[in-house]
This record gives sequence, structure tokens and C-alpha cells, in this order.
Amino acid sequence: MAALDLALLLVAFAVAHVVRFPGELPSVRPRVGWMEFATAPAIVLVWMVLLAAFRTRDPRIVGTGGDEYRRLVTASLVAVAGVAVVAYVAQIDLARGYVAIAFPLGLVLLSLGRKAVRTALARTRARGGRLQDVLIVGDSEDVRYVGRRIAATPSAGYRVHAVVTDCEPIGTVVDLGAASAPVVGGIDDVLGRARAEGVSAVVVAGAVRGGHERLRRLGWQLEEHGVELVVSSPLADVAAGRVHERPVDGLPLMHVETPDYRRRTGKRALDLVGAALGLLALAPVLAVIALVIRLDDGGPVFFRQVRVGRGGEEFSIVKFRTMCVDAEARVTALRVANDGAGPLFKMKDDPRVTRVGAFLRRTSLDELPQLWNVLTGSMSLVGPRPALPCEVALYEDFADRRLLVTPGITGLWQVSGRSDLDWAEGVRLDLHYVENWSFVHDLVILARTVPSVLRSRGAY
Repeated sequence: MAALDLALLLVAFAVAHVVRFPGELPSVRPRVGWMEFATAPAIVLVWMVLLAAFRTRDPRIVGTGGDEYRRLVTASLVAVAGVAVVAYVAQIDLARGYVAIAFPLGLVLLSLGRKAVRTALARTRARGGRLQDVLIVGDSEDVRYVGRRIAATPSAGYRVHAVVTDCEPIGTVVDLGAASAPVVGGIDDVLGRARAEGVSAVVVAGAVRGGHERLRRLGWQLEEHGVELVVSSPLADVAAGRVHERPVDGLPLMHVETPDYRRRTGKRALDLVGAALGLLALAPVLAVIALVIRLDDGGPVFFRQVRVGRGGEEFSIVKFRTMCVDAEARVTALRVANDGAGPLFKMKDDPRVTRVGAFLRRTSLDELPQLWNVLTGSMSLVGPRPALPCEVALYEDFADRRLLVTPGITGLWQVSGRSDLDWAEGVRLDLHYVENWSFVHDLVILARTVPSVLRSRGAY
């Protein structure tokens, strides 16, 4: 990664020199660009040192989460500030255009390089490579919950090697969803089992017998043998931005901010601008689709259906019609073949879908008229999936918290597999979005929507 960072920074400064001083080489005309050419290696060196100092290549953060990018941006901003201060104090005259190209381009290239490494690493880990074997310690429920989340997210870099618990007989195989792991011992012998199994880390899932003092001593013992201690937080699906550490006499108390569901002016502005521009830019496409639907079977172009929005208020959603005109009347007869999860009715090979409708669903073009719903305020560009009244009537276990925000055309559910996800996972993703909304998160979901649509995963 260091070699990649160095190559990308050299490319950024080379491009800046060519763009700012086109056709000029310092050896030909020493007065043109010679200072920039001479100082570029020193600036790159300082930037590389800062990337190392801020631990942007730490194995614990590379490949997952946003901390890697935050450290990358921070190191780059410090590099910019440092160069600016030194240039001012030492009276070094650097061309503003050169600096304005080199630093932003360098940051962009570094970010793209990290993204490429992250993508390659995720694929390698999905195949079982470059994973860190861990031992999970805790009671049955905590072990299963944490183990399943680890097994479902190989990109995090962990692989559950074995389980230590007093709640299951030794030799029992614990089902972790996408994987399984044997029970190799009881909680009283965590250190011994960690050494015997040869794991590189111990993950404590939930509380341990003996409380905080036992956990602290366990950390010391593992440290002596080069084994890391990882403690699973009881806070599930809470974004890091909502959690703030408040140390009290050496005890790190975690303060969780209460979500604010009202002050989202930026989100509404994005909706208005995005929907208006989308409708204007896509008007020819919308017209062609409408004509094709009409010519296909002579039925209506649009399909309207009552959905439940923010605060439980019902509204009429607008979509391009993809099914035969009597589709609603045929639902009851087809329920035995339901492929959907929970109260959601879906069929992979629904006989009600028209020829044109199959294409529109596969490409998600049938969703485009919902831009009108976004413009009028009943929907948002990003949010939980708009639910049917019959689905809302069956909500339980806080699933109705999805109604605290405006439903969206796209969202975590849509970019994570859509209809391929089970009901519980879909609810979990929607609740995660509701609890941890941010403007940047919306932009990330919108960016992920395009490749998700192109893959057509779960679109039926």
C-alpha cells in the first residue's frame, strides 16, 4: 500500500506540472516551473510520512469502515497546511494553479487507490483468504449473535475458528449462519484454549463471569502471548458518529446520542433538486416507456397503490405498470407460491408480469415515476422501502420505527439485495438507516444504487 500511495502521489504532481506548465521542462527553461519541480519530491515525502504517522495503513482499519478514509483525509489536510505554512515562512513562491491541482488530485487518487485495495481485499476475504482466526467467548445467545455477524461480513477480516462457552457441551457445533464453529471449552479456560487453538484474537461477546476486573486481567494474560482482545459492544446497529466516549476514572463510558428525526433540511433540498432534475432529464425516457407499455397490451401506463409513509400517513405511490390489469385480483390464488419474506409478497416468476414489465423490473425503470412522489414530499430519494398497509398491520418488535422517516425510492434494503433478503434482515437494514441517518450516508446509498441496479440483484 505504501508503494501504491507513493506512485499515486508522484502521478498527481506530474499531472499538475504538465497541466500548469504545458510543454515546459525545467532543464529547458529553468525559470519556468523549476521551484515546483524541485520541491515536489520533498512534498511527496512529507505527505508519505504523514500517511504513516496517522496510521492510514494500519491492518486493523484497512479494508473496512470509514476510519481509513478519515485518517487519509486528515493526513492530507495536515500536509496541505504544513506546505502552506513552510512556503509562507520560507518565502517559497509556488504557483497557485500547481498547488490547486496537485493536492486535490493527490487526495482523489489516494482515495481511489484505497478503494481498489479494499475491493480486492474484500474479494480475497470472501474466498477465505487473509482472514484472522478468532475465538468467541460468551453465552450461547451472545456467541451466536456476534458469530453470525462476523460470518456474514468476511470483509471485516475475521473468521470464527472456535467457541468457548459454558452453555454448550464441548464438541458441539454452533451454527453461525454462513459458517459454523465447534465448542472447544468453558469460559474458565479462555487463555488455554486460545493458545491451544492458535488463534490471533479473542472476541468477548457480551458480559463475562467476573465482570470488568476479569476482563482486564484476561487482556493482560492474552497480551503476554501475543493474542489480541476484542470486546463486542452491546450497542447493535448504532453508527460510530452517535457514540462518544466519556472516560470516568479510567472507565470508558459510551454516550449514545438520541437521533433527531426532524432537522433534515439538507435532505429535503437534495430531494427537491434531485427529483426536479431527474424528471426533466429523463422526460424523453419516461415518454418512450409510457408509449411501449401502452402499445404492449393497451392498458394504463401507470400503476397506483396505497402505501404508508412517515408517521403512518397513507399516500398513493406512482410506478410504471409492469403487470396485467387484473394483477391485484389474482394475488390470493398465487399466495401459495410466494417467494417473499414475512408479510411481503413476491414471486421470482410471477405470471402476472408483462413482457415489457419484466424488463422494467429487471432494470428498475418502473420506479422512475416515483420521482413525482419525491417532488411532492410523500417520498424521499433515500429511505426505507414504502410499505403496504397490510404489511404495517403485521409489524411487531419495533418494526414500526421505519415510519419515523419518509420512505425512499432507494435505500439500504434496495442496495443490499432487495427481494433476496429475508424479512428480518430487511427490517434490520431499514431500522439501521432510520437510527443513523446522515446526509453523507444518503449520498453513499445513491452512489451504490447505480451498480446495484446494473447487477439486477433481487430485482423481480
